[in-house]
Amino acid sequence: MRNLNILVMLCFMLFFGTAVQGQSTSGVNDAELNGNYAFSFSGIRGNASVSSVFAAVGRFTADGAGNITNGELDTNGVGAGTNFVAQAFTGTYSIGADHRGVMTFTGPGGSLKFAFAMLASGNAHFIETDASGGAGTIGSGTIEKADSSAYGTARIAGDYAFGAAGFDNANNRAAIEGRFTSNGTGTLSSAAGDVNAYGTDYPMTFSAANYTVSNTATGRGTMHFTFTFGGAPGSLNFVLYIVNAGKFFAMESDAVTTATPLLNGAVVQQQTPTGGFTNSSLNGNMVIYLTGLSACGSGSEVPKAVAGLLTSNGAGALSLTYDENYCRAPNSVTSAAGTYSVAANGRAAIAIGGYRLVAYLVKVNQVFLFVSDSNVLFGPGEPQAAGSFTNSTLKGSYAGFATNPADFEVAVFSSVFTADGATPTGSMTGMEDLGAPNGPVSGEAFKATYSISPSPTDGRGTMTVTSGTGGNALVYMISPSKFVGISLNDPNPAILVFDLAPSSSTASPSLSSVALNPASVVGGNSSMGTVTLSGPAPAGGAQVALSSSNTTAARVPASVAVATGATSATFTISTSAVAASTAVTISATYGGVSRTALLTVQLVPPPAPTLTSLTLNPTSVVGGLQSSKGTVTLSAPAPAGGAQVTLSSSNGAASVPSSVFIPAGAGSASFTVNTSAVLTSTSATISARYNGTTRTATLEVLF
Repeated sequence: MRNLNILVMLCFMLFFGTAVQGQSTSGVNDAELNGNYAFSFSGIRGNASVSSVFAAVGRFTADGAGNITNGELDTNGVGAGTNFVAQAFTGTYSIGADHRGVMTFTGPGGSLKFAFAMLASGNAHFIETDASGGAGTIGSGTIEKADSSAYGTARIAGDYAFGAAGFDNANNRAAIEGRFTSNGTGTLSSAAGDVNAYGTDYPMTFSAANYTVSNTATGRGTMHFTFTFGGAPGSLNFVLYIVNAGKFFAMESDAVTTATPLLNGAVVQQQTPTGGFTNSSLNGNMVIYLTGLSACGSGSEVPKAVAGLLTSNGAGALSLTYDENYCRAPNSVTSAAGTYSVAANGRAAIAIGGYRLVAYLVKVNQVFLFVSDSNVLFGPGEPQAAGSFTNSTLKGSYAGFATNPADFEVAVFSSVFTADGATPTGSMTGMEDLGAPNGPVSGEAFKATYSISPSPTDGRGTMTVTSGTGGNALVYMISPSKFVGISLNDPNPAILVFDLAPSSSTASPSLSSVALNPASVVGGNSSMGTVTLSGPAPAGGAQVALSSSNTTAARVPASVAVATGATSATFTISTSAVAASTAVTISATYGGVSRTALLTVQLVPPPAPTLTSLTLNPTSVVGGLQSSKGTVTLSAPAPAGGAQVTLSSSNGAASVPSSVFIPAGAGSASFTVNTSAVLTSTSATISARYNGTTRTATLEVLF
């Protein structure tokens, strides 16, 4: 949460350029970010006078020690320098004791800087902190742990619902939502959807829909829709990054024009009941939180934020209590009555007073939702947990952020704080980071009081900020681990989302590495593996699962135990003889994080060749007038580096070189035996020696 009266607060911000300062005990919790992640970012780029939509999706691998590798991102926006396709990047990060972190992405075009807050789930909220001097990019997003085993076209199978929103190049707002069925081979069938095109809702009639996961190493893919809406043809192209088989982030990749907005959102597995959805699929309490853009009396467009509790009876009737910051003024509506009708594919038509809403169900009491008016309010609806909510429900450590900014003047934040659950008034204390147009502010103190009531609207509460310039907000509890809010007096509001944060400053250790020594062995010999954790193993030790990609060539035990308090353990890799050099991947997994190392199992080398013969031609010569030719022959081709055969003669009447060289791959070599004049005929024994074998031949030297 930020200091909610943001304009007054900005007057007191310090100018930090592109640096984010103030993180205490940096790096102590780096292990909290470890493994593969996918991310989605929505923002605004420009300045107070001229700005436009900007979005990004991508993925990276964090090593649990502050380093980012295998980064890849796609961006889209208006104008030069905003569009990147599968751009590689690396980076660094540091997480402090309070679970707030800073992160840098570095690519060919320079660096991007972010502040983030870790969640108890292992995911994170993040904001960009590069804006300064009233210009740059402001925005926020989510980082979610990714399942690399889902990086494939075949893993996207079943029913899915989708929702996305954004702006065109003139800052007109649009939103899309719908559903489809994937067959796991790239075809999307039974597609249905609605688009709010700048204030008018049009059902979409699909003529084609398909997808592919084009990079199984990064989980990047594409998705294409062809359809008609309002009698006009349309098409949309998206780039996607897989989170898991049940979710992927999707960003429109088309050029942003007045006819084509930049839409950014998500696709999630649709849990369709047997026989399809019905009115009974909406039955109970659901918290909705929506972002839009309103044309106010001044003629300028202002962000609009709405949060509320929608209660449905399972038979087509509902009521809605909500709070909104509309045209920079608070407004509350209590128990507005309405009706709804749910189709078998999950599309829900909702009417409340003079408003018409369209939703697509993800599952029972969970939806993508937009309002069919010129504000183009869009967002999710989530089922509210059963039970009564009070101050004691909102207790513990939480991480919050401002989502989906709809204007450049929104000052996004990322925070971590503790709520004490006291009654009748609870207290919140913590720290927050701001990514405002005038420059980032890091480590600003946050203090607030709050009160949550179970009636008349279950889980609705008030928050009063007492730090900085102060401010008031309304909140709605989704569960003890999540709530949402809106500022009542922020002139540029955004939806505020809060999730449970890690409960202690000591993160559970994660798997940092697996190493092999040696990394190359001859089949039949063994290698030693070592697994290393990011910190001491917890009580009871850490059981690290092991596997080999080729158990015929190399075998490992099923697991290895890292003893309590230790950071590493070793294991033996046994190998067998192979017909050819074989690369084997040794994998270790602990706490959802996998690390691999490559072992090369080499072919058992053949025995070194031996010397099989030494021949002379001719075997009889006249001393001093004739010479003989000697030939040495091996039992097999000479090895790499060749073979040096040592030569000698028993009689000075016949002389030989000290050795003869047989090139690698050759089987023999020749040399010359020179002779001297003799007074009487004599003989000389010529000897050749190689690899422990000696061969001889006799040369007759005549008078």
